[in-house]
Amino acid sequence: MTATAAVQSQASVADPSAADVAAPLQFIRRQAAKPSFDSSALTGGDPVFHFDMHGEEVTIHDMRAHADNLTVDREGFALVDHVSEIDDFYDDDAITRVYYPEIEALLKHQLGAKRVVIFDATRRSDSTSGAANPDGQRGPASRIHVDYTEKSGPVRLRDVLGATEAARLEAEGARVAQINVWRPIKGPVRRFPLALADAASIKPDDLIATDQVFPDRIGEIYHLTHAAGQRWYYAPAMTPDEALLIKGWDSDPERARFTPHSAFDPPDVPLTAPPRESIEVRTFVIFD
Repeated sequence: MTATAAVQSQASVADPSAADVAAPLQFIRRQAAKPSFDSSALTGGDPVFHFDMHGEEVTIHDMRAHADNLTVDREGFALVDHVSEIDDFYDDDAITRVYYPEIEALLKHQLGAKRVVIFDATRRSDSTSGAANPDGQRGPASRIHVDYTEKSGPVRLRDVLGATEAARLEAEGARVAQINVWRPIKGPVRRFPLALADAASIKPDDLIATDQVFPDRIGEIYHLTHAAGQRWYYAPAMTPDEALLIKGWDSDPERARFTPHSAFDPPDVPLTAPPRESIEVRTFVIFD
């Protein structure tokens, strides 16, 4: 994020909302060596982390009070209304056949994209067993992170589109953005909603590149260190008729490029509240 773009952030928090909360988020500690972790695919169970995290209590603002001013290209995320025809988000065939075209149409409409390429979908739940996926059960991610980095964004683009097509887009100067579309499967969400950082409030030096070790490759994501001035938002009581658009990487350095985010535990939510169930779809949005 450039200094100019940071100044232009419109997500004012001058008028606090009654739904603003103070809650701890998990930040990475700086260390001399590059941090890394062994993925579940490598361990066959829980990931193994080779770095330390620490909790810092921060104010997480109600984004509904600022929703009209939040944009994917400036703050790095947006809250949109979106009704799906899907009745069962655990039906893999329906996700591919019905939901993927819905997401493609949504992103073209919201962002003015020419082309949308969907490459992954993940369900998550904070229930004891997690949420079912073809590659296993998944729970919420409770470490602040960004899914891609300056290095791994282009690598993942080549993996998804192929080296020839990725090279063509680069040669033509096409802009490509990685966007996640996150929505509740059931709602309203009370337990473990998403906290998202205003990308304009994040200094590049606060993003810590971290190796993610798989059986056949090493990926890279960002974790986040805590710093003064970081601004955080969430959408209270999200329903299945709403979605969050979250920027993971952008080839244009003059726009928001990386949006740190994490599940968090809001205060005063009883353990008897229903588990959070959600689905996120990862895409590349092409503007050539």
